[in-house]
Amino acid sequence: MRRRQALVTGANRGTGRGIRDRLTTDGFQVHCLNRRSCPDHTDPLTADFADGQAAYDAARAVLADVPGLDLLVLNAVTRSLGTLGELAPADWDSAVAVNLTANVRIIQAALPALRAAGGHIVLMGSHAGDRPFEGGVAYCATKAALRSIAEVLLMEERPRGVRTTLLNPGAIRNFDDDFAETKMSVESVASVVSWVASTPPDTVLGEVELRPARLGTPPATGFERLQHV
Repeated sequence: MRRRQALVTGANRGTGRGIRDRLTTDGFQVHCLNRRSCPDHTDPLTADFADGQAAYDAARAVLADVPGLDLLVLNAVTRSLGTLGELAPADWDSAVAVNLTANVRIIQAALPALRAAGGHIVLMGSHAGDRPFEGGVAYCATKAALRSIAEVLLMEERPRGVRTTLLNPGAIRNFDDDFAETKMSVESVASVVSWVASTPPDTVLGEVELRPARLGTPPATGFERLQHV
């Protein structure tokens, strides 16, 4: 029996590492593509996600010996914060390049293998995509744009057997020293990705929202308020 194949971006820490580990436990052979090295995994290849062609070429290289890809999880992200009036042009350009262009180029590189296996694409969105906050114009705008990408993929690729899900999580404990009870663990988010990947082939979860079960008192403004919805 053929072993299921997955590619996860941004898998060297935080949520991506949790997803990588959960999928490995589920029996997937997991391939990783990161901006920085992933010393605890066998895939050494890295790519500058701010360079769309580099992201495309790296994805092609990772998948060179993978004829059929069952799951693609696009998790890599940059979060540049700053008000619209003060945001540095380089920060805006980086957000668009990493959060949008790199995802599109990696999808383009992976589509032949996804079509061959009837695979599944999971785009990691965010509550920020439909709950904008002060100082988050670059992050919020790029996460909102992922919804359009997901919908277009659903329309274009579903006839070819490729499904797409946009997963919008709330606040996650992405760092090892974050113990906030009002955030979700990376393991919990990874379990939802696992569940999405296990849905029957005659169904598709177009969009899934995921919220922390416990909430604190929401701050009045900014990014911290987004973590309490």
